Amino acid sequence: MESVKTTPLVTQAPSPVIQALKRRPRTGERLIQLGLLICAAVSILTTLGIVFTLLRETILFFEQVSIVEFFTETRWTPLFASKKFGIWPLVNGTVLVAAGAMIIALPLGLLAAIYMSEYASENVRRILKPVLEVLAGIPTVVYGYFALLFVTPLLKSIFPQTQTFNAASASIVMGFMILPMVASISEDALSAVPRSLRDAAYALGATKLEVSTQIVVPAALSGISAAFILAVSRAIGETMIVAIAAGQQPKLTLNPLESIETMTAYIVQVSLGDTPQQSIAYLTIFAVGMMLFLMTLVMNVISHFLTRRFREVYE
Repeated sequence: MESVKTTPLVTQAPSPVIQALKRRPRTGERLIQLGLLICAAVSILTTLGIVFTLLRETILFFEQVSIVEFFTETRWTPLFASKKFGIWPLVNGTVLVAAGAMIIALPLGLLAAIYMSEYASENVRRILKPVLEVLAGIPTVVYGYFALLFVTPLLKSIFPQTQTFNAASASIVMGFMILPMVASISEDALSAVPRSLRDAAYALGATKLEVSTQIVVPAALSGISAAFILAVSRAIGETMIVAIAAGQQPKLTLNPLESIETMTAYIVQVSLGDTPQQSIAYLTIFAVGMMLFLMTLVMNVISHFLTRRFREVYE
């Protein structure tokens, strides 16, 4: 037999032109990197500026008002002659409205997401999802007057004791306002579940309802949880609906048919008045704003934790 001769592979050194191109600085790419860095820095610096402003004015507020009174007093009357600085009536109103909105938005939004992800055809989904998201484009002031002029008279016809400004009408309308957020984010999470999980469940004899509720929803739990928490944060920070429809009477009550005041509505009330700068009434805006900031921060931290805790990685 003839022996086959093999020749070793010779690695050719890069040409001087290629070496020069590698060493040459790419000005365009560096400019793009610098622009992206500036954009990221602006967002971070803006957040730090907001926190600094809130913290500075809040410290000035607590130099004049005891923090113990702020968290233990049950009356909020900083604009009256007899001033009381208990934050809980405003917190109560905020939580009452947000809880009512969640009762509407979370189940309806999740059911809408399940339908669009598992049951609707492609043509129906292509039409239904944009139409549903149109609700998110309606100005909140329109929602507020809709709650005051339509929902409140409707509630009065059912419950005659309903006050003109009440938490229930604001909750109902706010629930429909944030419903597209819940439905859209949840539908994206459900659609991200691999098709193989569905096919495996169908191969075992599961029905479409069983696949949707016992396979797809648990697999997308992290995204659904994030959608819920973001919707709650959105409801807590809503301003115009509660300022128009919920009233301006801070009180501790669980009756949604009564007039209440939320933290955002109070900020609007004081900001639109002739409040002297650096007065105690002026500083209450920042104390309430800091409380609102901490509440939404906690909600976002919980959302981040749930997303990482229940996140499923599919290969």
